[in-house]
Amino acid sequence: MIILGIILLICGVVFGIPLLTTIGIIVLLVGAALMLLGAVGRPIGGRSHYY
Repeated sequence: MIILGIILLICGVVFGIPLLTTIGIIVLLVGAALMLLGAVGRPIGGRSHYY
């Protein structure tokens, strides 16, 4: 999710589409939150890691 967020963010900035930039930021933040919670060892939805 982090990589997808970065790709959407870059595409939104390069092509000048604010919707892609916003979605990219949201996906990036959600991916970072899932990564942090997984790294702490807290299972999310029954899974301790998201790959």
